[in-house]
Amino acid sequence: MGEPAVPLRVRKPLSSYQVAQIVLGIVFLAFVTWRLYTVLIVQHVYGPEIWLRFALSGLIIGSVYALIAIGYTLVYGILRMINFAHGDVMMLGAFAGFFVFEALGAWIVDPAAELNFLNAYPVLSIILAFAVGMSTSMLAGVTLERIAYRPLRAAPRLVVLISAIGASFFLEESARLMFGSQTRPYRNPDLLPRARGLELIVNDRPVLITYTGIFTFVLSIILLVILYTIVMRTRLGRAMRAVSQDKQVAALMGIDVDGVISRTFMISGIWAGAAGVMWGIHTGQIDFFVGFLPGIKAFTAAVLGGIGNIPGAAVGALLLGLIESLGPAALGIDFQLKDVIGFSILVLMLIFRPSGLLGEALTEEKV
Repeated sequence: MGEPAVPLRVRKPLSSYQVAQIVLGIVFLAFVTWRLYTVLIVQHVYGPEIWLRFALSGLIIGSVYALIAIGYTLVYGILRMINFAHGDVMMLGAFAGFFVFEALGAWIVDPAAELNFLNAYPVLSIILAFAVGMSTSMLAGVTLERIAYRPLRAAPRLVVLISAIGASFFLEESARLMFGSQTRPYRNPDLLPRARGLELIVNDRPVLITYTGIFTFVLSIILLVILYTIVMRTRLGRAMRAVSQDKQVAALMGIDVDGVISRTFMISGIWAGAAGVMWGIHTGQIDFFVGFLPGIKAFTAAVLGGIGNIPGAAVGALLLGLIESLGPAALGIDFQLKDVIGFSILVLMLIFRPSGLLGEALTEEKV
């Protein structure tokens, strides 16, 4: 008797949508390759010191995006919803830190030397600003979950999405009415001066690494490691992962699902508040709209890395920061178009790889 015949695999023909994807991808890659060759090889506009400055700036901003993106990832992992008000939760934290610095700066502790509390005790002042900013954002996140999202737990996804967008507008307009629409300068202690830092000599030219940039990047990485440890190594983290997999089974196992969801919003709010204070310390300016663009960029970073994946969100945020900073120079376009590059990445990822760089393919139940 002969060996059983091996069934032949028949390849399905590509759909018109897949063909369009391939053509679009080839055109996009060809355009990017041509621009990179023109700018980097032919024109050679920038030296290595300029590229290093762009890269450092991208890493610093990307680290702040990472803290905000973690909030999107946590909430999506638990509830499969996009909390579009998360950037405005970060804005509230930034304002809370701003008012703490203003109050401590007005508190004179040594009239003879005209020394205020902010500069007499800079470390304590920074700790207080972060504590108040993180607490404010935490309360905002928990309140949003209780009022805007929990009553809609069983509602269709579109209803919850509209509620999140409405919550975002509510927070922005409330901040505008309470704090005004003007841009406010962030008052740093003398320990963290802006536009000052360490100098590296590259190609016989100085490259400044600001103290605020070093502080922002290092603290962001520490907070990301702490959060990953909480999710992967603690009892709360195991409960969060269980609820993420199946809420009904988790409830049958004795897990307080509502409590876990509330704590998830609490944690995401705390990290968003830290991002808000760091944003103010590093950039030096805030207003009622300061959380909108970073929030959307953080969502883009979460999609880029794989929404629902904590390391993916962090990697995607750092990568997005680098692309935004290096992209305009590398492509030879106006630097004001860096937002266009960021949102173009969001569109391309949703078209070609919706699961993200480090994400897994989503099952039908999770979509």
